[in-house]
Amino acid sequence: MRTVDLDTWKRQGGRCPAAWLTRLGLDPRNEDTLAATALFGPGDCTAGCENELQAAVAGERGQVDLPLTIERSNFYLNLVKRQRRGDTPARLVNDLDDYLASNPGGVWENSWVRLPLDSLSPAARRVWEQDLLADKADPGQGRRADVDNFFVRHQGRDYLRVPVSYLLKLALAEALGRQPGAPEVVRATIRRLMEHFLSDNTSPETFSFHVVDDSGPGLGQALAAETAKRYLLTQALLAYAEAAFGLAESGQRVLAYFAPHPPVRQKRLNDCVSDSFYRELFMSPCLSGWDRGEDKHRYMHLCHQTLSRAQFNALARLKEAGIITRNLVVLPGASNISLANNGVHISLGSRRLSRALATGQGEMGPAAEKYLGDLVIKFVEHFLPLFVGAYSAAPYRLDFADFHPERVLGFLPFELDYTHLRMIWRRWKKKARLKSRFLGLRLTPFGPPWLDNMLARGLGLGGDFVGDFRLLDYLVAVMSSHAAPALDGLPGNHERLKQDLAQQGLFDPCMPMYLLYRQREFEALGFSGFEGRHYSLFAGLQQDLAPAAELQRLVTALALVQIARGRLTMGHIPDGPEVESERRQAFFGAAIGIPTFYVRADSDNIFLRHLAQSSRRVRHSRRYSGYLRVYNHEYRRALLAYLRREGAGLIQAMGLEGVMDDLEARLDDPGLGAQSRLTRGVLERLGEKDPFRASAAEFNQAAEEHYRDGLRRAHLDEALAILARDLEEGRDLDGELGRALDWAGGRAGAARCLQAAGRGLAAGSLEPADTIGLINLLIVSLAADARRFAGGEPGNGREDKDAA
Repeated sequence: MRTVDLDTWKRQGGRCPAAWLTRLGLDPRNEDTLAATALFGPGDCTAGCENELQAAVAGERGQVDLPLTIERSNFYLNLVKRQRRGDTPARLVNDLDDYLASNPGGVWENSWVRLPLDSLSPAARRVWEQDLLADKADPGQGRRADVDNFFVRHQGRDYLRVPVSYLLKLALAEALGRQPGAPEVVRATIRRLMEHFLSDNTSPETFSFHVVDDSGPGLGQALAAETAKRYLLTQALLAYAEAAFGLAESGQRVLAYFAPHPPVRQKRLNDCVSDSFYRELFMSPCLSGWDRGEDKHRYMHLCHQTLSRAQFNALARLKEAGIITRNLVVLPGASNISLANNGVHISLGSRRLSRALATGQGEMGPAAEKYLGDLVIKFVEHFLPLFVGAYSAAPYRLDFADFHPERVLGFLPFELDYTHLRMIWRRWKKKARLKSRFLGLRLTPFGPPWLDNMLARGLGLGGDFVGDFRLLDYLVAVMSSHAAPALDGLPGNHERLKQDLAQQGLFDPCMPMYLLYRQREFEALGFSGFEGRHYSLFAGLQQDLAPAAELQRLVTALALVQIARGRLTMGHIPDGPEVESERRQAFFGAAIGIPTFYVRADSDNIFLRHLAQSSRRVRHSRRYSGYLRVYNHEYRRALLAYLRREGAGLIQAMGLEGVMDDLEARLDDPGLGAQSRLTRGVLERLGEKDPFRASAAEFNQAAEEHYRDGLRRAHLDEALAILARDLEEGRDLDGELGRALDWAGGRAGAARCLQAAGRGLAAGSLEPADTIGLINLLIVSLAADARRFAGGEPGNGREDKDAA
C-alpha cells in the first residue's frame, strides 16, 4: 500500500504560518539549527503540574462529618417522614441507612472535617476570617452569605466544618503561627504556598509551587521532584493538622492520595440522594484561591448540573446512533458523579513565545498565537495513544450487568461521531467477555439486575477489564459542530462552539472548553503554552510522570518544527466533527483496550492517512467499505517511528534518547507500563493473578484500597528519597537559606527527621515534633528550588477554570 507523501501537501490549505516562526528565531537552515532554536526546545521550555487528590476521613460514624451531616439533614429527615406515611418506597430509606451502617473500613471518602474553633492560633484565625469574606478585594462587603455552613456545635463545643482542601491551607497557616521565630525566608515561602492549595469541584487540588525548566537533571525529572515534594508536604500537613487541631483526639484521621476514579461508596451514595443534596455534600465552597468564592462555588454547581443533564441527553444520541435499539434502558440518576474523577494536568510554557506576545515581536499577537495553537493541538492529538497505559492509567472492572451502552460509553456520545461510536461499541462488545460458552451467542444485559446477574452466573459472562476508564467516565473533550469548528485557528472559535452546543442542551457557555490538549493563552494567563489533560494516575512519579512530560514536550516542539518546515498546515489536518472524531477514536480505543480502529482510505486528514498507512499490518476493511483497518499497537509503533525520524534533531538536542528507548520498551512489553504495574498492585492485594477472577465490586474496591495504602506509601517513599537527596547535595542551600536549614535542624537533624518520617508518616504515627520538623525542611528545600528556577514564569500549571 502506497503511503501518502506529506511533502506533496506542503502548500495545501492556503495560509502557511512558517514565517511567523522564522521571525521568532527558528532557524530553518538545517536540521541542527532548527532543533537548537525550536520553541519548547533546549533552554526555552518551562513546566508546571496540577494534581487532584482523593480525600477521605477515617473514623466512626458518630465522629465523622459526612455521616453526621447526612443523618441530621432535612433531606434525610423528610425522606424518613415520607416513607413512614407511605409516600416513598422503603427501599430509598433502607439504601441510605445501609450506606451509613455498612462501612467496615470506617473510611468516608470526600468527607469534610470538624476542628475545634478554639484550636486555631491567631495567625490561622486571621487567615480563616480573611477567607470568609464575600469579596477579599473589598472587605467592606463583610462575610459570605453561606457562612453558617462552616460552623457547627457538637457535644457542647463550637467546631469549624471545612473540606480537606481547606484544612491543608489552615494547617500551613497554623505551622507559621506557632513558630514566631521562623526565619523570614521560611515565613515568606509559607505565605506564598498557601495560595497553591485549592479544590476542584470535589477533590483537593494543588498546582506547582514553582515552575521548572530543563536545567539540571532535565525538565521531566525536575517536574517529578516538584510534584513529589508537593505531595509530601500535603501528607505532612495532614499529620500536623491531626495533632494541632485535635483531629486524632476526636476520632478523625484524614487521608489524601492519588486515585483516578470516584469512590465505589460515593457512587452508591449518589444513587440514594438528589443532585441538589449531592452538591451540598461534596461541591467545594471555594474558600481559597478566589476573591469571590461564592461566585466560583455557583460555577461549580453549574458544571455539575450541566454534566448531569448531559447524561440524559446521551440516551437520545445513542438512540440516534443506532446503538440503543429498544426502549428498555437503564435511566441515569439525576446526579452525575464524573466530577469526582481525579487526573493530572501538565502545562508547558515557552519563554520566547511568551516574550514575543508580551512585546509584539515578529508580528505575534493573539490571532497568530491562536492559529499556531490550534494547529499544534490537532497535531499532538494524533500522538496521545502513546501515553495511554504506558505512562498513566485507571484500571477498572466491569461486570456483565454494567455493560449497558448508556453506562459504559460514558461521555463518548459527545466526543465521537456516530460512525466511530458504532465502530467502537461493536468492537468493544467483541473484546468483552459477553459471549456465552454454552449458547455461542454474544449477549448484553437486559436491565433488571436480578436477571442480568443470574445470566452472568449461569452462562459464564465475565464482563470486561478496562485500562483507563477515567477517560470514558469524564468529559475529556467535546466534539466540534459542523457550524463551529473548535480548532480552525480563528479567534473566538471556542465561544462559538460553546454557544452552538448550549443550543443543543449539551454544554454551558460559562464552562471552559474541554479538550485533551488545551492551549494556554498569553492574554488569559500571562504565558503561552499548552496543557496536557489526558493523564489519569501515575504509578511512579520519576518513572512515569517524568518521561511523560518529556514526551509531551517533544511532540509539542516537533509540531512547531514541522510548521516551520512547511510540512504541517491546516490543509494536512482540516476541521470538522468527522475528521476530529476520526483521529480521537484511536485514543479512546487505547483506553478501552480495543485492538483495532478504522480510517477512511480517502480521509481528508492527510496526516492521519500518512500515519495509518505507515503502520504495519494495515489493510482494507472487509466489514467497512472504503476504510482501512489499523491495529492500535502498530499505529503506536508508527507514531514512535515518526518521532524518531522527523524529530531526530530535537531528540538529540534535548537529550531524550533514553526517553525514546524507554517508550519503545513499554510498547514492546506492556508489562513495563503504568497500567500493568497498577493492575499488579491491585491483584496482589486480592491474591489473584487475573482481574476476571474477581467481580467488578471486589476489584474496584481493592483498587481503592491499594491507592490508599500501598501506592500512597510508594509515593511517600519516593518523595522522601528525593527530599533526602536534595538536602544532602545542598544545592542553593547557602546564605539565608543555609541559616534557615540550620534553624530547621541542619543536615544532621534532617537525616534523623527523614528517618522518622519514613517509619511513621504513612502509618499516621509520626510524632508532632518530627512532623513540624519535616514541614520546615520541605519549606527550606522548596524555597531553594524556587530560587534555582527563578525566571521560569511560563507554565505554572494552574487551571483556566481556577483563574476564572
